Amino acid sequence: MAPTPINTASRDARPKAAPQPPVLDLILAAIEDAKAEDTLAIDVTGKSSLTDHMVVTSGRSNRHVSAIADQLVKALRENGYGKPRIEGLPAADWVLVDANDVIVHIFRPEVREFYNIEKMWAADFSADTH
Repeated sequence: MAPTPINTASRDARPKAAPQPPVLDLILAAIEDAKAEDTLAIDVTGKSSLTDHMVVTSGRSNRHVSAIADQLVKALRENGYGKPRIEGLPAADWVLVDANDVIVHIFRPEVREFYNIEKMWAADFSADTH
């Protein structure tokens, strides 16, 4: 008795899950879609044990900062990255979205100027002064 061939066409025809975009690319696209302003992505690999990238961006008002954060969280969830940790949403002067490999800081312009965190994280820490 000859073996019966297995029909693999039905297995191969199943829809395949779309590959996840890299989280940094997804974040940058989501905040751009939300009309965030003055976005800066900083590679902090080796400078911080908390994350690989820091994104700093601005919204025009508390409401805009909140909307950017909401849209970012929605994009992360829809693309399989789960729910990130969020701080500062009630006041929305400075909202931090922790997506593990990327931490996003969304500021009102005045608050961003006051703290100026991108200057600190963009500094070159590799030179040893000893």
